[in-house]
Amino acid sequence: MKFTTRNASRRTVLKGGAALAGALATPHIFVRNAYAFTNEPTGSTVTLGFNVPQSGPYADEGADELRAYELAVEHLNGTGADNGMMETFSSNALQGNGILGKKVEYVTGDTQTKSDAARASARSMIEKDGAVMITGGSSSGVAVAVQALCQEAGIIFMAGLTHSNDTTGKDRKANGFRHFFNSYMSGAALAPVLKNAYGADRKAYHLTADYNWGYTTEEAVRTSTEAMGWETVETVLTPLTQTDFSSYITPVLQSDADVLVLNHYGGNMVNSLTNAVQFGLRDRMVNGKQFEIVVPLYSRLMAAGAGENVKGIFGSTNWHWSLQDEGSKAFVQSFGQKYGFPPSQAAHTCYVQTLLYADAVERAGSFNPCAVVEALEGYEFDGLGNGPTLYRAEDHQCFKDVLVVRGKENPENEFDLLEVVEVTPVEQVTYPPDHPQFGGPEATLGTCNPGA
Repeated sequence: MKFTTRNASRRTVLKGGAALAGALATPHIFVRNAYAFTNEPTGSTVTLGFNVPQSGPYADEGADELRAYELAVEHLNGTGADNGMMETFSSNALQGNGILGKKVEYVTGDTQTKSDAARASARSMIEKDGAVMITGGSSSGVAVAVQALCQEAGIIFMAGLTHSNDTTGKDRKANGFRHFFNSYMSGAALAPVLKNAYGADRKAYHLTADYNWGYTTEEAVRTSTEAMGWETVETVLTPLTQTDFSSYITPVLQSDADVLVLNHYGGNMVNSLTNAVQFGLRDRMVNGKQFEIVVPLYSRLMAAGAGENVKGIFGSTNWHWSLQDEGSKAFVQSFGQKYGFPPSQAAHTCYVQTLLYADAVERAGSFNPCAVVEALEGYEFDGLGNGPTLYRAEDHQCFKDVLVVRGKENPENEFDLLEVVEVTPVEQVTYPPDHPQFGGPEATLGTCNPGA
């Protein structure tokens, strides 16, 4: 598909309020009803809750997530221009007539990239709007908080963009599922590529977002690179609200580090990388080596924000619109026709999670969350853009190939910013469910909660 720049109009169906004022002021007890499970649909429609950052440092990702959710709803209801990935999905349970014959409606909320705000909007969707499933988010702190809320409420949580090990690690829940890859997988995929490109004798300085995603990403990348010979000379935490990273870059210049690892995402990464380039880091020679910068988690939206500064910089990503498998091409075609530009990895994972939930309900023949859990645990599928994929029963983490990418030196257009340099096979990024980075033997799912 040929993409041109335009401002896409977006139609969002809203039902009820965005957040329940004061919902977190006191401990909350969910009110049970006489039905078999929380928010059991009894009419001709079913409501899904799309909870994304519409403001804050990850707002660009949130906007693309909402676009993908709207497209998924159109495909599920059979009202889109085409059927997207429903045509390539290895399951044939979805027929374009809603979910179990019920028309899909949805409500939206703004997480603000804040856990309390995200929980409040999710609670409103559950209690006021009758949402039977909650999905979304572009922050692992938000994902962990909302996942715990959904477990308590008896609602399925289909995590959106969340990369921290904790989501399916120490904070895993029976009612929660993650299609997106994680920090461990990024480290395992990146380390061999970085060794081949920059050698085994390197000194790394880490700037890390001060919340659970940053912690686990730093740990994963540090552990993987140290195992191949790199030395970690410093690790520094930065606030999620930081916009100017100049004061954090100056100490890097005064160290003997020859690699800067930016464990930042969204607007944070755009700003920190821009500051690093402005300070001349990429032009420096240290320890007889060219200074390098690494961005462990990349997205097309971040690359667009950082512009020329991403050229040649390695990172990892869950999916990229240039992939040539049939599922990816179908999704890019469908998304591009509707919005005029290619989807981000955030859009992809949110679209896929919506289809996977609907498919599980159809295969189970029920919206009961425990039936959905049973349908998804150990589920193997294909045709959704990442090749053969497994939803592992022990932790509800998807296992699939991981992409290592690099900022493209000579992009052909404004969307052609990243190139896939290696497709890391799933075997290289697979780990046992009780791995220390995921909470060890003490981390367990618990049991499914149907709520009512």
